[in-house]
Amino acid sequence: MLDDVQIYTQKDPSGALGVAASEWQQAKFEAEVQHPDHDGREITRIVFAGMGGSALSALMVKSWLEGSLDVPFEVVRTYALPAYVGSSTLVVISSCSGNTEETLSCLDDAQARGAQIAVLTAGGTLLERAQQGSMTHVVLPSRTEYEPRMTTLAQMRALTKLLWHFGVTDGSYYDEIARYADWLHDESQAWLPEVTTDKNIAKQLALFSVGKTAVFYAGHLMAPIAYKWKISWNETGKNLAFWNEYPEFNHNEFLGWSSHPIEKPYAVIDLVSDFEHERILKRFELSDKLLSGRRPKANIVRLQGESPVAQMLWGCVLADFVSSYVAVLNGVDPTPVDLIEKFKKELAS
Repeated sequence: MLDDVQIYTQKDPSGALGVAASEWQQAKFEAEVQHPDHDGREITRIVFAGMGGSALSALMVKSWLEGSLDVPFEVVRTYALPAYVGSSTLVVISSCSGNTEETLSCLDDAQARGAQIAVLTAGGTLLERAQQGSMTHVVLPSRTEYEPRMTTLAQMRALTKLLWHFGVTDGSYYDEIARYADWLHDESQAWLPEVTTDKNIAKQLALFSVGKTAVFYAGHLMAPIAYKWKISWNETGKNLAFWNEYPEFNHNEFLGWSSHPIEKPYAVIDLVSDFEHERILKRFELSDKLLSGRRPKANIVRLQGESPVAQMLWGCVLADFVSSYVAVLNGVDPTPVDLIEKFKKELAS
């Protein structure tokens, strides 16, 4: 079915696969900082407030820079900021739509506490407030071009630009993302609809997991990639999915696989990076060995790339291809998230 390119006109009417094929361009996204002036205060903490796909970039950048940032970095996905937020905290407020109520609540909180504020958004109330309040901000690609979950690369560029702008990092991280754009283009050519299943890992993974609940595992460094795959499965594939990370997995969930029939309706996918701690790589191997006969055998996806961030970018793009193929197999349009939009409207009323 997936090798019949004619089906995509009907099954992917909004062109999710075309969007995935163009994502490599986001690695070169020019993040223009609007209202750049700030008072140069010392930043001692970073707090990033966002939900869903608008928080993914922060989770990835936090993991990527964990060994090099000399200030704490926390990602907040709720209505209020931590008590420690104050004037020396850089609070990045992120909402692609600009109308996410939790994020707007965090903006109110940040203003009340006199924090240094920066904004990432594509429009809506958040952009209006940023412009009216002369807040430092970057305008993201619009939702007419990309769904938020498919703008992670552009958001990573924007976030690293803001961190550079406020003196938390230098410009090397912003530049490093762009360096992989052409390589990502070349890699993603192998995942296009025109490439047959026998040569297309994206189609193979979709066929492996369709009709099942996917469970994604990664090590600590790549944990945000496992979360990204879970989000893509939920929103694009309209499919239930879960995720976890090593080594925490071995302290609880590992045992959860040990009972009940082996024929569980799950598709287990290990997202493995050779940049993980050597003991984490050992945990992947040993867990699969000891769970043999107790859970479905894991399908191992070895993340490609010469650096941690290259592997993150590669994993993001592949996730959007695979989940789009899952949607096609599920008989649903990959792009819209109608039930989420309905929920937001009813919550607002």
